[in-house]
Amino acid sequence: MRLEGLVQHEFPLTTGYLLDRMRTVNGDSTCTSVRGDGSRTSESYRELGARADRLGHALRSLGVRETERVATYLWNCQEHLELYLAIPSYGAVLHTLNLRLSADELTYIVDHAEDRVVFVDGSLIPAVREFAHRLRSVRYWVVVGAGDGSGLPGTVLRYEELLAAAPDTPFDWPALDDRAAAALCYTSGTTGRPKGVLYSHRSTLLHALGACAADSLGTCAADRALIVVPMFHANAWGLPYASALAGADVVLPGRAVDAAAIARLIESERITLACAVPTIWHDLLRYAEEHRPDLSSLRMVACGGAAVPRSLMQELEERHNVPIIQVWGMTETSPLATIAHPPSRAQGEQRWAYRGMAGKLLPFVQARIVDERGAQLPWDGETDGELQVRGPWIAAGYFREPDGAEKFQDGWLRTGDVAAISRDGWVRITDRAKDVIKSGGEWISSVAVENELVGHPAVREAAVIAMPDERWTERPLACVVVEPEAELDGRRLTEWLRPRITKWWLPDEYAFVPAIPRTSTGKLDKKKLRALLADGGLARGERTLPPIRTPTAEEN
Repeated sequence: MRLEGLVQHEFPLTTGYLLDRMRTVNGDSTCTSVRGDGSRTSESYRELGARADRLGHALRSLGVRETERVATYLWNCQEHLELYLAIPSYGAVLHTLNLRLSADELTYIVDHAEDRVVFVDGSLIPAVREFAHRLRSVRYWVVVGAGDGSGLPGTVLRYEELLAAAPDTPFDWPALDDRAAAALCYTSGTTGRPKGVLYSHRSTLLHALGACAADSLGTCAADRALIVVPMFHANAWGLPYASALAGADVVLPGRAVDAAAIARLIESERITLACAVPTIWHDLLRYAEEHRPDLSSLRMVACGGAAVPRSLMQELEERHNVPIIQVWGMTETSPLATIAHPPSRAQGEQRWAYRGMAGKLLPFVQARIVDERGAQLPWDGETDGELQVRGPWIAAGYFREPDGAEKFQDGWLRTGDVAAISRDGWVRITDRAKDVIKSGGEWISSVAVENELVGHPAVREAAVIAMPDERWTERPLACVVVEPEAELDGRRLTEWLRPRITKWWLPDEYAFVPAIPRTSTGKLDKKKLRALLADGGLARGERTLPPIRTPTAEEN
């Protein structure tokens, strides 16, 4: 029997398809954007599609070529979403610039990517002026919103004027290979120079489809999705594209992401789905305890970027009926790779045990754990090793970075996480390999100790790092931020931890600090803490107390 003609029709999975679906099938869905003055604007996906057409014409008028990188330096706003759609659909590569990086880091990234056009929010121009004259490739600056673009090198244009000058006719979007690059995002560079991760059209759409799966984020047309996670970070966890695919309304908060602003948006816009790092939800919890906003519309909060403390999940769910679900991933995984929906059979304490894991592997994400020699280890839920992953939306290398090859092994991404995997694909991450504390030949999980520390009602933040020890090689040092007006010392924290963790995991010392440094993507920056420790700087600062000695494992 001949099978030709009986197989299904294939077509490229590109953002061009997504844009077409958005403006037709999902044309009545809306994008609400919070402006710098606090006002809100709202447009339908159909109207966004028409503006994307104008953007296509505008990109052509600027001489942008296929595969050329076009950068955005913007808050989470409607114009950013329009660029999310138009730039890759045009055949260029969307390059989102991290607003939290230094001038030196941004100079390196823009030059490395060879961005020719940069779309910049007017409020961010003062920051841009710090490095703009050092850039070699940029020819056009397109200012979004109000702001004085004078003094920038090259040609300065206005976003709305650029669109107004473009033809008000449908743009002839090119037919693209779905394996072509659609977007470029650089890692935060915690272990060296930032590295570029390219997302193809195909990987972007498959990731969006994955985010729509019921056992994932379950993004659907009934959702109103609040995109708190920055749009410069891993395509905002893919939620803008998943929302466009499903027809979910999106709400973009602009620059106001403090707890009060987020609570107001959830309440007034009846948000059902939101994604952000734990810090955002810690702040929301504290705000909700005092102001009691109506958060009842939320069906799910996806939380990742750092381990989510069980205490945070329990308090938000039990006191405010806000269900936080932990997700795990990284820039190189687009980023969704696991999600911790507990199985229906799990009840009580077992349910929380599942919630505290990184989660179950999503469909199409494959994983393995290996030892220091690269030998594969069993999926028994107990044996720890380096977690490696691969799949259709997981990077296979870095953009223009031959020195990054050591991060990839036989097609597998070496995540740098120490983990165990159960026989049914549940991932339990012990720590980052570089953050594990090796004491007397045994491993101590800094993440596990941190999660218990932040469960203390007087602890706002905590980070645990290794400090040198003559006898044990390394011992834990806990850096703790205390809630305002609270009183706390190391002995009381040790008594809190004693029934909750293994005795020899108890920190030897505590450093009470005014704040924990964070990376540009909101993660605890333990690299800076280790540098402070080495320089003797951890006992400095307005609210800092000298480290407090507590009993060692042997003394216990």
